[in-house]
Amino acid sequence: MEGFSNERFDFGRMGYGCQHYRRRCLIRAPCCNEIFPCRHCHNDATNMLRNPMDRHELDRHDVKQVVCAVCDTEQPAAHVCTNCGVNMGEYFCEVDKMQFHCDDCGICRVGGRENFFHCKKCGSCYSVALRDNHLCIENSMRHHCPICYEYLFDSLKNTTVLTCGHTMHSDCCEEMLKRDKYCCPICSKSVIDMSRTWKRLDEEALSLDNCSLHIQIEATTMPEEYRAKKVWILCNDCNDTTEVYFHILGQKCSHCKSYNTCQIARPVLP
Repeated sequence: MEGFSNERFDFGRMGYGCQHYRRRCLIRAPCCNEIFPCRHCHNDATNMLRNPMDRHELDRHDVKQVVCAVCDTEQPAAHVCTNCGVNMGEYFCEVDKMQFHCDDCGICRVGGRENFFHCKKCGSCYSVALRDNHLCIENSMRHHCPICYEYLFDSLKNTTVLTCGHTMHSDCCEEMLKRDKYCCPICSKSVIDMSRTWKRLDEEALSLDNCSLHIQIEATTMPEEYRAKKVWILCNDCNDTTEVYFHILGQKCSHCKSYNTCQIARPVLP
């Protein structure tokens, strides 16, 4: 595997620590036996490796050895250096991020305790705006973002809870919507209200100027051999299965009127 150099981290300019934490120790990553200021610096560095097989993330619980940034002594993880006695475990941020410790998460969060609550079922801290206002999925934060594949639970980036209950980075979600992708990458449910889009698809008028984006279902005549064809579909939004007339441009769910559907095999009757 490609080696790392601590020269990439300008400790003299930044003082003790890194852009994530200001503290007087570095960590020895057991996965690659290299030294980094923190696990986030490790993950950022390994994610840039050319060989995808070398990319990996560090579990903070695996760190057993630290290096004192004052006297350069490597030792088992502890708050106080065994050689010079400096306190290595305390850290601070020059910009007040209102750090707080969540006992249920077992880690520190940023943003102010009053602005977050811990959801027992989802297993993570969420903004108070989501209290009683999100669909719970057990341990929904204990997985990787489906877009960038960064582990969500201890990520420093803002997280969005989709209407289906799955989670992803807010920035990743915004980028996904900019690219006209409106379905959850995990379960395929619509992540925003698509009712206006479905209504446009039902309209009879055909806009020639915008046919690539707003081509209308009912205004498009099907070839003779397809007019009587029926297919079974699964609706990704309501999970209902129905038999509908086939249309080359899309099948509409008879239950919730969504076009977010996929064709399935005919159900097997008992």
